[in-house]
Amino acid sequence: MESVQAIKQRFGIIGNTPALNRAIEKAIQVAPTDISVLVTGESGVGKESIPKIIHQLSHRKHNKYIAVNCGAIPEGTIDSELFGHEKGAFTGATQTREGYFEVADGGTIFLDEVGELPLTTQVRLLRVLENGEFLKVGSSKVQKTNVRIVAATNINMFEAIQKEKFREDLFYRLSTVDIHLPPLRERQEDIHLLFRKFASDFALKYKMPTVKLTDNAVHLLLKYRWGGNIRQLRNIAEQLSVLEQDRTITAETLRSYLPTTGSNLPAVIKTSKSEGDFSSEREILYKVLFDMKSDLNDLKKLTMELMKTGNVKDVEKNNEGLIQKIYGDADEDEADYEDTSEETEVLSIPEHLESMEDIGSTQDKYHFAEEIEEEETLSLQDKELELIKKSLERHNGKRKLAAAELGISERTLYRKIKQYDL
Repeated sequence: MESVQAIKQRFGIIGNTPALNRAIEKAIQVAPTDISVLVTGESGVGKESIPKIIHQLSHRKHNKYIAVNCGAIPEGTIDSELFGHEKGAFTGATQTREGYFEVADGGTIFLDEVGELPLTTQVRLLRVLENGEFLKVGSSKVQKTNVRIVAATNINMFEAIQKEKFREDLFYRLSTVDIHLPPLRERQEDIHLLFRKFASDFALKYKMPTVKLTDNAVHLLLKYRWGGNIRQLRNIAEQLSVLEQDRTITAETLRSYLPTTGSNLPAVIKTSKSEGDFSSEREILYKVLFDMKSDLNDLKKLTMELMKTGNVKDVEKNNEGLIQKIYGDADEDEADYEDTSEETEVLSIPEHLESMEDIGSTQDKYHFAEEIEEEETLSLQDKELELIKKSLERHNGKRKLAAAELGISERTLYRKIKQYDL
C-alpha cells in the first residue's frame, strides 16, 4: 500500500492539513474493495482527485474510468446518457446507443454533483447499485453491468432528503464510505503553499518571472475566506501572474483582486427567531388573537370563582397574579386620575363685565382667544333662487341651457321662475 506522501506526489496534491491527509488515507484503504464511496465538500475543494486515486489503486485500474457531471446533463437526456437507448425510443434516436454504465463495464464511474439527479434517474441508479441491473431507454431487456460508483456532491444531502429532492435509500447506498474534503479556509497552513505552487506553474506556462507576496500580502491571503476554495485561489494566482508588471505583490495589490464579500472575520449569525421577532403581519395578528383569547380565559376563570364563592376579597387574594396580568398595575392607572385641583389653576370667565377696564383686563388675560365672526347663513330657498338667477344670467335668459346646467327639466325651471317672479 502506497503512503499518503507518495499519493500526493503522484496525483499532484498539495497540503499537509490533517483533515486532507485523513481523506487520502480513507481513499487508499477503500480502493482495493468495491465499496461505493461518496465524496463531500464545497465546490472547488478538489473532490475529483479522490475518485482518480480510488480507481488507480483498485483492481479496475486497467479498465475504463468515466467522469460524469450530473448537473450538466439535461433532465430529459440523462437517462439516455447513463443507461443508453434503443433506436426509435424517442424523437431523434436514429440508432441504438450505449450508455456510460455499459461502456464502463468492469471499470469505475465518477458521478459528480450526484445531488442534481432527477428522482426518476435516482430509481434507476438505485437498481444498479443493488444488483447491477439496468434497462436501456425504450428497451425491455434487462442488462447487467459491473461498475464501481464513486459519487460526489457539494450540497447538504440531509437537507435534500428532508425536502424530498433526494432518495434516502439511495443516499445510504452511495455513502457506504463518506470521504469529506475540508474547505480551503480550514487549511490555513496550505494556502500560501498552494499559491506558490500555482505561481510557479503559471510562470513556467507563460514564460514570466514568478510572482512573490510580501508579508502583509501573505497575511491577507491567509485571512481571506476563499468562497471558491482552491479553484478561486488558482484563478487569483493566474491573474496576478499575467496582469501585474511588478512581480512583488503587496497587500494593496492583492486586495484589488479579491472580492470584498470574502472576509473571514468572525461574525454572529442569527439562525433562529426570537419570540418577539415577527416576519409578517399575519404572525402579529395571530399573537394579538392568542393574547386576547388567553385574557378571555382568565376572565372566565375569575368570573366562575366569583359565582361559586361570592366573596370578592378571597377571590382577589387567591388570584392576585392573574388580576395583575389582566389589569396591570392598579397604582399606575389610579395615578392617571389623581385630583390635580391644588396644582392646576382653573380659569373662570366672569358673566358680566361692568366697565371698559374689566374688558381691557379680560382681553389681556385671554389675549390668546380668537374672535370668530359668525356668518349669516342663507336658507335653502334663498340659495335655490340665487342659483337660478346666476344660471339664467350666464346663458342670457335661455331657459333650456340653464335647466341643463342645473340638472332639472325645462318645465321645472319654468315653474320655479313663476314661483319666484323672475
